[in-house]
Amino acid sequence: MDPVQVRRACREYAQKYLDLQRSQFIRLGCFGRWAHPYSTMDPEYEARIAETFFHFFENGFVYKGLKPVSWCIHDRTALAEAEVEYEQHTSPSVYVRYKLTSDPAAIAPELAGKDVYTIIWTTTPWTLPASLAVAFHPEMEYVALNTPDAIYIVAQALLSEVIVRAHLMSAAHPAEPASQADILALFKGTALDGATFQHPFLDRTVLGVNATYVTTDQGTGAVHTAPAHGVDDFATGKRYDLPEVQYVDDAGRQMHTERFGGGQPQPYEGLTVFKSNPVIIELLKEKGTLLSVTSFEHSYPHCWRCHNPVIVRATEQWFIAMDTPMPTPSSEGVILSGAPERAAGESNGAESKDLRPSVPTLRQRALDEIKTVKWDPAWGEERITNMVATRPDWCISRQRFWGIPIAVFLCRKCGEPLNNPAVNKLVVSLFMRESADAWYIRTPEEILPAGTACKACGHSAFRKEMDILDVWFESGSSSHAVLDFDPDTQQRPGADLDATDIDPRADLYAEGGDQHRGWFMSSLLCSIGMHNRAPFKTVATFGWTLDEKGRALSKSLGNFVDPVEIMDQLGGDIVRLWVASVDFREDVVASLPLLRRLAEEIYRKLRNTFRFLLGSLRESLPSLVTRRLLGSRWQIFEDRVSYEFDPTNDSVPFDQMQPIDQYILARAAELTAKIRKAYDEMEFHRVYHLLNEFCNSELSAFYLDVLKDRLYTYPVKFKPGHAEQERLYLARRSAQTAIYKITDAVARLTAPILSFTADEVYQSLPHTTGSVHLTLFPEPKDLAPSENDELISEWGDLLSCRWTVLGELERKRSNKIIGKSLEADVTLRTYDALFEFLQGRTAILAELLGVSSVRVEFDKRLAQIFSDSGTPEDDVSQTPEEPTWPDIAPAAEILRYDIIRGCKLDVDVIRATDIKCDRCWRHVPDVGQQEKYPTVCLRCAEALDAIDFPPYPAQAES
Repeated sequence: MDPVQVRRACREYAQKYLDLQRSQFIRLGCFGRWAHPYSTMDPEYEARIAETFFHFFENGFVYKGLKPVSWCIHDRTALAEAEVEYEQHTSPSVYVRYKLTSDPAAIAPELAGKDVYTIIWTTTPWTLPASLAVAFHPEMEYVALNTPDAIYIVAQALLSEVIVRAHLMSAAHPAEPASQADILALFKGTALDGATFQHPFLDRTVLGVNATYVTTDQGTGAVHTAPAHGVDDFATGKRYDLPEVQYVDDAGRQMHTERFGGGQPQPYEGLTVFKSNPVIIELLKEKGTLLSVTSFEHSYPHCWRCHNPVIVRATEQWFIAMDTPMPTPSSEGVILSGAPERAAGESNGAESKDLRPSVPTLRQRALDEIKTVKWDPAWGEERITNMVATRPDWCISRQRFWGIPIAVFLCRKCGEPLNNPAVNKLVVSLFMRESADAWYIRTPEEILPAGTACKACGHSAFRKEMDILDVWFESGSSSHAVLDFDPDTQQRPGADLDATDIDPRADLYAEGGDQHRGWFMSSLLCSIGMHNRAPFKTVATFGWTLDEKGRALSKSLGNFVDPVEIMDQLGGDIVRLWVASVDFREDVVASLPLLRRLAEEIYRKLRNTFRFLLGSLRESLPSLVTRRLLGSRWQIFEDRVSYEFDPTNDSVPFDQMQPIDQYILARAAELTAKIRKAYDEMEFHRVYHLLNEFCNSELSAFYLDVLKDRLYTYPVKFKPGHAEQERLYLARRSAQTAIYKITDAVARLTAPILSFTADEVYQSLPHTTGSVHLTLFPEPKDLAPSENDELISEWGDLLSCRWTVLGELERKRSNKIIGKSLEADVTLRTYDALFEFLQGRTAILAELLGVSSVRVEFDKRLAQIFSDSGTPEDDVSQTPEEPTWPDIAPAAEILRYDIIRGCKLDVDVIRATDIKCDRCWRHVPDVGQQEKYPTVCLRCAEALDAIDFPPYPAQAES
């Protein structure tokens, strides 16, 4: 296909998945500028990528050279570090001997006149045709081991392993394995530098060299060296001026070795590298140089796209040199992260200068800027620091048509690249107008200005470089293409910004843990190259999603949980809630049953809580009440008018609210402060647990349960001059005020997690407009005054009393003494501080405990038992006349009493004897005292009178 046709097909394919992913993100409730997103294949973005490349190119960072790179023989292209993944792979493990051809006596006198070999170990036999040297560590101890057929040189530290692996026998005792007794000589690796060996199957001399990368972790201490197929090997080849021999083509096929001094054609020629392994092993056997062959399973590099094994292959590629000195800051200046504050009157414009000492290289600047970034989790800093410190030069070229071309013109005569800033600007403008496809459509003559000539040789004919930039360079350029030009993200220093807000970096970059060598690093390097600063203020790293067996979710493994299917079944908020429920920094398990349980047990509870809160803010006012005779019974009919709580007119000030309403708002203020802090620290799982605990423990299990009596039975209006009606009405409005504030706050606090539900709640909240996502988080002071420690402490004691009473009520219910809690009368007996505390709060105890009546009594018995002078433990001064501990109360009974405010509390529950109110179901003595409403209590009678409920007789008329 024509390159432009290939690019068009790729563009259509990419657009298909861009649209698909966009629809999925929208369904998930993610916000984005979906109508106009930035895309790396947009012409403007393509132009900015080229602009970023040219900035590196013009400042001397870019060079083209022959270097070993990871190469995918399936896709026929080079790969960057971030494009290599590791999977299990089985390789052949071979021990091969190389015969010494130089004077053995030069290594050690004991070897004079003897047949000497060294042994190498490799799991890539296909690289042996390119073997040009054997490397020995200069400081390592080597031995010459005497065997029946030859003398072998191996590292002393690995001798025992080599004897076993290579099946070496003793010269003195040929039927037994060799041992330390068979050592003829001991010497350093320096003695082998410059020695020569015979290639194991080609007519070639192999050089003995010294290299410090040789280790004793495994192998023999002698490393077969193929400069074309290893980074260390290549460096050794450069040091020893070895020929740059490449026997493998772009498709991974072994080429004809006779072109490189290999003699006759070999049987492996034309085979791909992995298929050539068994052929080469057979050749080693024929030549008598194979000592051992087994299989070796290990972690091996694979291509991230096609998941096929990759090889290391020396090819001519484009690189960004990591140790190139940084250029002098331009007149435009750069605002560095962590730069010192400006002096008074100093300019805030684009002319601001870098006041810090210059740092010499791209690598060092990157290492410095890493320290100015907040890494979450913190180990991310060390991880990327190590990667930047040790990474090789950045290979930025790929051999494909789809992507942004390395838009460089090469002289047809001398091959020198044309580096002309004016020409580079023309290319950027061309890409902006016509997209990067123009590189494949237009000829050099159409792009270059007339008279353009090579600076090296003066020739005026040029050809275009056809490699493309690697995808990580494209994504890393987002720090320039988006942050520098997008009006929604642009943060350049200027008059429109506050004088202190001059940091142009992105607030947050977030990706998976593998991106420290991917997008995080490419973004960092591109931004250092362009602006001499990091592109981000904070980097968050999230873990992997695993199945129930601990395996990463993968379509290829068939264990993939499709979030779209989950959303279709359970809703988008369930997926969001699950994500919030776990620490995103860790690997987490996901499954459909887990998400279904979350929906049924957690989300449904939250939603029902919201429904109750919203329902409590709506009421019906009877506009017309009539009594009609149906059959033998009179029935009451009401025409109702719906009414919603109006926070402007119906709210009760905090200092006039009921104590329990003040308490719950104080707790909601505490919750708000904790959640805001958790959001600031990206502790979303803490937000989830705080919200869940508050809705369950504070609201459902306590506050809303207690509140039902007030919400359901207190009047919805009052008549002027009726003080009791007004008191009850304001008490109900107090509860609604608290509910309104809590619902509003919780909706806003949950909005980042439950995007759809929170918006639904907010729009259902009376007298609100717009979306919850256009509001700000609540402040704690919006809910309650800042000083509430004493209030919360008091209610802590009251709740302790409540749980004690609830336990006793449950025991009485189990014993069939009472049914519902309102059938109970409760007596609380205590003394000293707790008695005074409860005595002052008798007005709220019945509501708090959910019973018909509560009495608080001073209990002399408990005071005597538990006073400082009369506790059982200290009761050594009792006189015989005084009651002893067993006489007063059984120890088991006393132990069940709870200590509150330093005092014991005794709870007595009996069945209520008063008449039950037909309306509120309390058993109180004032039922029937209002003639108009003979079956209800006085409180309910006031509520009925407030709404002009018609009088009715005590018994139905017949």
